[in-house]
Amino acid sequence: MYIYTDGGSRGNPGPSGIGVVILDSNKKKIKEVFSYIGEATNNIAEYSAMIAGLEAAAELEATELVIYTDSELIAKQLNGEYKVKDVNMKMLFDKSFGLLKQFDLFEIKHIERSKNKEADKLVNKAINLSGLF
Repeated sequence: MYIYTDGGSRGNPGPSGIGVVILDSNKKKIKEVFSYIGEATNNIAEYSAMIAGLEAAAELEATELVIYTDSELIAKQLNGEYKVKDVNMKMLFDKSFGLLKQFDLFEIKHIERSKNKEADKLVNKAINLSGLF
C-alpha cells in the first residue's frame, strides 16, 4: 500500500489541516482522508497527517507500506536520522512510531512538494471547509 501524507497551516501556528491519499498495490486510489485540526504548527499538522494515514492503513488491514511525505523533518525523524527535541512533537512521534510497529514492513520517503499535490489539495480543502476562510 502507498500513502501520501501532508499537513499544513495558514500561519505557523495557524488554522491547520491534514490530507492523506492511500493507493493499493496497483497504485489505484482507495481512500482519502482530510480534516481540519484547529490551530497548529506546520510540523504538528504533518505528524497529525502521518498518524491519520497510518490509522487508515491499519483499518484497511495493510501489512506493507511505502509512505511519502514532503516533510523532510518528519521523514528524517521517523527514519532515525534526526532526534525529536520538541515535547509536543515527541508525543506525536511516539504515537506514529507505535503505529508503524504494527506493520510487517514500512518505508518512509521524503518527496518534493510537487509530487504530493493530491494530499496538499486535501489539506487546503480541510482548512477551507472549516468555515474560517
